[in-house]
Amino acid sequence: MTYIVKTNQLTKVYEGKEAVSSVNMHVKKGEIYGFLGPNGAGKTTVMKMLTNLTKPTSGDIEIFGEKLTDQSYEVLKRLGTIIEYPIFYENLTAKETLELHCEYMGYYDKKEIAHVLDLVKLTNTEKKRVKDFSLGMKQRLGIARAIITKPELLILDEPINGLDPVGIKELRELFKMLCKEYGITIIISSHILGEIEQMADTIGVIKNGRLINEVSMDAVNHSQADYIEVIVNDGKKAAFIIEKELHITNFKLMDDNSIRIYESTASQKVLTKTLIEHDIEIEGISKKTSSLEDYFLKLINGGVVNA
Repeated sequence: MTYIVKTNQLTKVYEGKEAVSSVNMHVKKGEIYGFLGPNGAGKTTVMKMLTNLTKPTSGDIEIFGEKLTDQSYEVLKRLGTIIEYPIFYENLTAKETLELHCEYMGYYDKKEIAHVLDLVKLTNTEKKRVKDFSLGMKQRLGIARAIITKPELLILDEPINGLDPVGIKELRELFKMLCKEYGITIIISSHILGEIEQMADTIGVIKNGRLINEVSMDAVNHSQADYIEVIVNDGKKAAFIIEKELHITNFKLMDDNSIRIYESTASQKVLTKTLIEHDIEIEGISKKTSSLEDYFLKLINGGVVNA
């Protein structure tokens, strides 16, 4: 197995408190690695350590098979990054921003600038200064800057912040294309779990600074169960009827009105008929498949999805 990124007991302490604790991360070559966790879990701190913006208190980082040190200049040239919010010279245009970036990166294929601006949908911005860009446009420009030198590894911290649904879809397809056609390995964090679900090959889940799971999306999908979700006017009464009349025990009362039934032999038709006969008003009933969000919440909540 070829790993582009490996960490060994990676730890960062701030003012006596561990922000990141003994993280062992494994990112395979040519994959999209979704890095997930609640706000404050340590995602950005890990990404800052991977890019040498922050030094670990203890532990090691290997990138491209080399241990990351203060002298890892050649290794860092092979990375493209967005950590937190991209920062620019506000009076430059998008084209000028990329020209400047290429200059200090020693990358001289200026024809690539127009191509990259087209990829991120910033082609008609020749005269517009960055200070007049929307948040979404700045995110797109940050991504253009990160990918223009054709890095082998992209590290992207919440890169789709500020984008509308169309923009999010466009960048999702861009990231998948960069991975598949250019062979770029991508580590991406996002709070939009539905997007990670559609593009990631592997996910790592971090909570309170600790990496609590690292698993392929195929394994996540195979582990997820189908269930029937029923929305009623009285959840507690419906739960009583489901258990006593239908003898179904594998269900969960999500809140006052929502019940999830995981019994594989449960019939929607029989369920509906029985609840109506006991004066339960049904507002909705449908069969669903557990999502990455469900899986994520189970991990974060210690194996239980709270209502």
